[in-house]
Amino acid sequence: MEEQQSNSEENQFEKITDIIIRLGALAIILFWCFAILQPFILILIWAIVIAIAMYPVYKSFVKLMRGRKKFPVFLLTLVLLSVIIIPSTLVTESLYEGVSYLTKTYQEGKPLIPPPGETTANWPSFARPILDIWQHASDNLQETVLQYSEQVTTVGTWLLSALAGVGKGILQFNISIIIAGFILAYSENLKIVSNKIFQKLAGAHGGHFATVTVQTIQNVVKGFLGVAIIQSVMAGLGFFIAGVPFAGLWAVACLILAIVQIGVGPIVIPIAIYMFAVSDSTTAVLLSIWFVIIMISDNILKPILLGKNAPVPMPVVFIGSIGGFIFSGFLGLFLGAVVLTIGYKLFQTWLETENQ
Repeated sequence: MEEQQSNSEENQFEKITDIIIRLGALAIILFWCFAILQPFILILIWAIVIAIAMYPVYKSFVKLMRGRKKFPVFLLTLVLLSVIIIPSTLVTESLYEGVSYLTKTYQEGKPLIPPPGETTANWPSFARPILDIWQHASDNLQETVLQYSEQVTTVGTWLLSALAGVGKGILQFNISIIIAGFILAYSENLKIVSNKIFQKLAGAHGGHFATVTVQTIQNVVKGFLGVAIIQSVMAGLGFFIAGVPFAGLWAVACLILAIVQIGVGPIVIPIAIYMFAVSDSTTAVLLSIWFVIIMISDNILKPILLGKNAPVPMPVVFIGSIGGFIFSGFLGLFLGAVVLTIGYKLFQTWLETENQ
């Protein structure tokens, strides 16, 4: 009897030891996998978001190509890369032309900053300090920079850091687009795998939650990125037609600020003020009206695009996106909306289960 109990305890000890060893080995493998993938996690998440957002377009391309799948992937990837690379090239060219113009102006002894126009004489009194600094900078830029050296240093440091961040972001986004192309190429197989994962996590409701996730990401892309692109294109057209200096650069700045939900206001309002100072009144007024339309369009288009075919009420997606952005940056626009939408659907499912 004692021998049987001893054997039972020994077998139990061996089982526990075996489980601990297996769990330890699994933990080490998972840690190594995470360490290997860590530098690419952000890129992979973006690739998944891009692939989900572009999947309807990809399916349309496949339909147009009569079932051919490789060429539509190549074409869509090329188009997406062009959307990133061409504006980046135009902005770089605009910066180069701007620097060349400033260098030539300095060599000719002309003021780098034009003096305030005649129309500024009618500006209200509270704008006088701005006009004084403007006039001083036009007369003696070096002295003005020295006078406000602390502020100039702060702004310059921020701009350099922002430019470095934008450059890194563009490179990562290009890599994400290429990976998204591979995801689209194997989308049918990956769709089956993702459904199985959701079924493992949510049981019978797994397929529904997978659909909800896809719809939410697509709506957020249309509601936030779509509106940002529309606003920046509209602003860019206004800049080019009105003859605003460095129009391409300001259009890209509008796109960035619109994407991060700051809005185009910090760019277009100072430009409108500048145009009133250096341009004729008709151009300045028409451009200002155009800018007002652009800023109002955000409040009209965003609710429409976010709420279209949404699996949950539009405010849930909107609050999730904004809260996610505040909590974890730009990627939170998508992750926050998905998490809050799934949470809402889980709560809704729980209520329905309780009532049955």
